[in-house]
Amino acid sequence: MGWRVSAQDPQIVDAAIKRLHLKQLSMHYINRISSGELQKVCIARALVQKPKVLLLDEPTASLDLHNQVEIMRTVRMVVEQHPVGVVMAIHDLNLALRFADTFLLLKDGIIQAGGQCEELNAEMIHQAYGVPVEIIRHGTIPVVIPCLESPNP
Repeated sequence: MGWRVSAQDPQIVDAAIKRLHLKQLSMHYINRISSGELQKVCIARALVQKPKVLLLDEPTASLDLHNQVEIMRTVRMVVEQHPVGVVMAIHDLNLALRFADTFLLLKDGIIQAGGQCEELNAEMIHQAYGVPVEIIRHGTIPVVIPCLESPNP
């Protein structure tokens, strides 16, 4: 790592801007863009460093539904088009199941369950989070629905 810009650096940055469809933001001040746009810029910034693994901590937190889906699509595209893996902490199970290949459920920092997303079942979620759920399928996508049972008097 050096302090000088190499001849390839501008090309690498331009490629990331194009790949993540950020051209319209390239000359904006960072404090003048939306939270969703900022997340995409952060992903692009990480990609130009050519990592082997991206570690993302709640990349969709505080974003509206449109931007949540946009960020997750971007991350999925990055995985499909680059030699990079992604490890992501995310609390929205449905969003995670829609875009991830594998999962880990943690409770108090201890792995409770893990595997391919299609292996996830209601009992695993109940054990990890203490909430009974139903898992239904919308096409091939599992959808987690919390069971809101009324307490016994």
